[in-house]
Amino acid sequence: MENAKLVEEVQLSKSHKAAEVYPFLETYIAKREQQIIEIDLVIERYEKRRMKEEQAFQSMSSFRRMLSGKKPDHHLAVEYIHYVKKPKEQVRQLRDEIQAAKSIVEQSSSGESVYIPTHMIED
Repeated sequence: MENAKLVEEVQLSKSHKAAEVYPFLETYIAKREQQIIEIDLVIERYEKRRMKEEQAFQSMSSFRRMLSGKKPDHHLAVEYIHYVKKPKEQVRQLRDEIQAAKSIVEQSSSGESVYIPTHMIED
């Protein structure tokens, strides 16, 4: 499986001079890091909102709690998957892409050709 992925990346890569690639990779890494920050903010806002909802529910009198009701657990689970789990998977994927870009920068010297996977170029 790993080998097939590497072969695919080699087939889907383009050769560029290192001097052309460094500015591109720096902006690519910065863009990905900004996306990670934005996703983390979305997760944090959701968690704060959930905490406020829970605190508001707990601060109600028992009679009001009985009348107002609480979101069913399966609704909370779906919200968690949508607002936390999937974004965290996306953050992990973005960090992997950043690591791959950093490894390209570290492995190449200024005079040689650098191979960049096309998925990086397309973004």
